[in-house]
Amino acid sequence: MRIEPTLRALADPTRLRIMRLLAAMELAVGELAQVLGQSQPRVSRHIKILCDAGLAERRKEGAWVFLRSAIGEHRAPPLGAAAARMLAMAEQDDAQFAARCAEDRRHLAAIRAGRETAAQAYFARHAAEWDELRGLHSPDGPVEAALVRALGGEGLGALLDIGTGTGRIAELLASRANHVTGLDKSPEMLRLARTRLQDLPADRLDLVQGDFTALPFASESFDTVIFHQVLHYAQEPAPALAEAARVCRPGGTIAIVDFAAHDREELRTQHAHARLGFSDEQMLGLLADAGFRAAPPVALPGKPLTVKIWTGQRLADQAHAPRAPHRKEVR
Repeated sequence: MRIEPTLRALADPTRLRIMRLLAAMELAVGELAQVLGQSQPRVSRHIKILCDAGLAERRKEGAWVFLRSAIGEHRAPPLGAAAARMLAMAEQDDAQFAARCAEDRRHLAAIRAGRETAAQAYFARHAAEWDELRGLHSPDGPVEAALVRALGGEGLGALLDIGTGTGRIAELLASRANHVTGLDKSPEMLRLARTRLQDLPADRLDLVQGDFTALPFASESFDTVIFHQVLHYAQEPAPALAEAARVCRPGGTIAIVDFAAHDREELRTQHAHARLGFSDEQMLGLLADAGFRAAPPVALPGKPLTVKIWTGQRLADQAHAPRAPHRKEVR
């Protein structure tokens, strides 16, 4: 960051309001326009200035563009951290600015309500399909409790939830993590996750669109990596686990929740499952090949499907793990 573009970008009342809103939660361009009471093209011009100065970041999800703050009081770079502290202090010392920010945040209630209405409509459309699948395996509650136990009692550090879906597992584990990143290929699923997780502090949450075979993160970025009912969608699980190993720090933890091997062929056609579960031998081999030392698996029998939880620790010796194809790494 440079001082002159930073100060120019902040020299406008609307952009100051935008930065305080983004400090509270990630917002779509249209949502920002709604809160600010300004046209979307006008808001977009302000956003461009903030992004060009390195104060905000755009993230495209399908046809939507979301904005998040690129600075934080306890985040690098130092100039950005200083700017974030200055904006926070301004709310304490400038009564007029504080009142304007408080009014803007009150409008966020309408944004939250709109997201929840859209999520409820999505669940209603797909309820029968999901209820059918849930009826084949152990209830969610015992599976989630077993996952929490399998992860042990320590903090989870930087957590990556691959295939976050509705964000339920990220929500379940957020209190034990310093930072939560949810990744999903589907923009619609990310919007559901954003609704579920919208009360988490903005600086503790990232929701990212991407594919589990080409994770858009730098190597050794995470302490805990979760695949919850995701890996059975992979035609080739090995590349997905190799990518998980790449982004997991040495000594970090992986947890995979999925079905034990089964013969329910209809799940391929009705629910797009590429794999009919995994045997212990198969999964433990995949984990070892990716560079993880596996722990004994946990089984939760259902009727007729059994859910398994496989966990492992990332080995410090990088030679144990296959290298992912070279790509530009981003943070």
